[in-house]
Amino acid sequence: MTDPNGIDTATLARLVGGELEGDPGRRIRGLATPERASEDRLAFVMRADDPPPGLAQSHAGALLVPADLPGDRLPATAACIRVASVYPAYARISQALAANARRREAGVAASASVDPSAQVDPEAAVGAGAVIAAGARVGAGAVVGARAYVGRDARIGARTFLHPGACVLDGVVLGERCIVHAGAVLGADGFGFAPEDGAWLKIEQVGGVRVGDDVEIGANSTIDRGALEDTRLGDGVKIDNLVHVAHNVEIGDHTAIAGCVGIAGSARIGRHCAIGGGAGILGHLRIADHVTIHAMTLVTRSIDRPGHYASGVPHQEARLWNRTLARLRRLGRRARD
Repeated sequence: MTDPNGIDTATLARLVGGELEGDPGRRIRGLATPERASEDRLAFVMRADDPPPGLAQSHAGALLVPADLPGDRLPATAACIRVASVYPAYARISQALAANARRREAGVAASASVDPSAQVDPEAAVGAGAVIAAGARVGAGAVVGARAYVGRDARIGARTFLHPGACVLDGVVLGERCIVHAGAVLGADGFGFAPEDGAWLKIEQVGGVRVGDDVEIGANSTIDRGALEDTRLGDGVKIDNLVHVAHNVEIGDHTAIAGCVGIAGSARIGRHCAIGGGAGILGHLRIADHVTIHAMTLVTRSIDRPGHYASGVPHQEARLWNRTLARLRRLGRRARD
């Protein structure tokens, strides 16, 4: 993502509390690797003791580097921002450049459909073909992308960005500065059915979805509405693509969830957790704060202590796995004898 106007290096240095060496007025419009960077791009170097080969020949307009990286390893033409910790500083600069690039001119596109009872702040932007339903509210500086949908009585917080095709259904509440990517659905019905005489009777899902501030929800992820109470995501939660959060799940502040995770209904996940890709969490379980669940782990019992948890069998050649499986079956038969 690039910003056509850019941000000058002096502003970027102040943003990350870094020490600037070189031209304070150079405009930076995007990010790149040192090998591929041009004069309007910023590149970064993670480690002073292991700079990338050819760094001194980089054409980058600016470099973000560790404070102790020797100057003779750097290109003479680049502005240099020295910081104590590169990766968080890089993240902040990437946010600033992306925020500029995501800005849209305020107003409602002619082809958008906005119900007369909806409230769209004059500083918000509503893209072509978007729909804002009755009673919805869209906050200052928010962006509702092309063909995005905001349902009845939904709330979109200030400076929240809905990418094209995002779907925020009836009654969903989104906090400030959130990002919802294309194809994500917030407020779909939870999976609730009662068995009767060999058939399934739908249980209407009458709860909502409440999302805190600074939350990001990846493309094609689904956050189901609650059966009675709301499904809740705390502040700073980060959800990757293709994640399913079922009805009445609660996710604590600043928890990060990687792609293809499935969380069954009424699970409670604590704060500052990290859940690896493809993991599954059964319903009604409790996960403590500061828990890391490794990729492809199946969580079948509550976790009440911080730490790292894993399950699953790493891959091996099929012939070896078949032998291992045969041994496991024999052990099972012996246990029954």
